[in-house]
Parts: sequence; C-alpha cells; structure tokens
Amino acid sequence: MDLQSAAGLAAAAFAAGAINAVAGGGSLVSFPALLAAGYPSKAANVTNTVALWPGYVGGSIGYRGELRRQRGRAVVLAAPAILGSLAGSAILLLTPDSAFDAVVPFLILFACGVMAFQGPLSRVARRAHPPPGSQARVSPQLVAVVFVLAIYGAYFGGGLGIIMLAALAILLPDDLQHSNALKGLLSVVINFVAVAYFVLFGPVIWEAVVVMAAGSLAGGYLGVGLARRLGQRWLRVAVIAYGTAAALVLLVR
Repeated sequence: MDLQSAAGLAAAAFAAGAINAVAGGGSLVSFPALLAAGYPSKAANVTNTVALWPGYVGGSIGYRGELRRQRGRAVVLAAPAILGSLAGSAILLLTPDSAFDAVVPFLILFACGVMAFQGPLSRVARRAHPPPGSQARVSPQLVAVVFVLAIYGAYFGGGLGIIMLAALAILLPDDLQHSNALKGLLSVVINFVAVAYFVLFGPVIWEAVVVMAAGSLAGGYLGVGLARRLGQRWLRVAVIAYGTAAALVLLVR
C-alpha cells in the first residue's frame, strides 16, 4: 500500500466512523474507497467489515442501561443473529468472485435506497409504542426476521441498522431508545461473528484494516461534531449521492 492509498483509506474510514456515530451508513463511504484503492470486491467487503467493527462496540457500551432491562430479549435474539451471521459469512466466501463483482453495485444501491427511506422508517419506529405497562415479547416472526437480517448483515450489511430498527419497532414495539439499544447490540453480535469467521477463513487485507480501524475510531470520536453540524438530513444526502455514484461507476466499468 502506498502513502496516497493509505491516506485515502484513513480519510474514508474517518468519515465512516463519524457517519456511523450520527446517522449510520458509513460503509457506503469506506467500502467504495477500498474498491477505488484497487482491492478485489470480496476482499474489500471482508476487510471493511473487520475494520469498522470496533466502532459498533462503543454504542452498545453507551446503551448499557437500556440493555439491562432487555437481557432476556437479547439472549433469545442472539441465537438467530449468530446462526444467520455464520450463514451469511459462509455464503459470502462461497460466492465466486465474478458473481460478487456483478451483485456489488446492486447491494450498494439497495443500501442507498434504505438510507433514502430512513425518515419514514424512523417515523414507524417512533409511532410503535406499546400500551402503558405492557412488555412485548419476542415472537417467532421476529426470530425469523433477525435470522434473515443477520445473513444480509454478514454478507454485505449496508443499511442493516436502519432495517433492524424498523423490524424491532414493528414486531417488538418499545421505547425508541430501548429499541435502538437492542438494534445496536444485535449489530455488534452479527458483525462480531462475521469478523471472527473472516479472520479465520476470509481474505482479510490486514494492512488496510490497521489503517482503517484507526481512522474509524478517530472519526467516531472526533468527527461527530462536524457530522452533527451538517445535520442528519444533509449527511444522508451526501452518503446516498456518494454511494449511488460509486455503484454507477461499478455498473459501467
């Protein structure tokens, strides 16, 4: 890796860390940066997952109070999250490089579409409050949905948190902060399993991981102020535009 590529990946990871801390969708910046640096798409996807995972942990630590009341839910939903993540990780590594190259632009566009509809999905989450004094239980439907989302999260994962929060709001209505805390914990579990699988069996580009992990941590800590000044709306617009442009470049090249 030359100095220019390292600087570009560090900057992209810094931006991704800040975006993930404020609005989500940072992988739509960091993953195309790895592709632009010349790495194969599957190796770039695996490396992006490993590099950005530390940034997810801090959020769950910050939500430990909201998670304490949901230990039972977390234990029940951890099982489909782990199994789905293992399945998604295996499917990714078994996918031929040529097939993954073909599907990558559409995965990026799908994630951009999810971000574009984040506003309506967030309104669904805010409206889905349980009756006073009720305690919603985990349903078989939610277990199945978490399993499917875990497969997607390990395979690519762009927009996973947004979809997960909407699913929890519909199938396990609760206070928004508690739902957000549970969503964050499930994202940590899904990505941890994927990271462990990729470290053991995947084509991880470790030099890029070192550069990007440092950039992501710095972005999550230092870049939040700048990201907040931009505002979530314009931040989402910028990420969607960047991701869409990257997908179109991949489609035509």
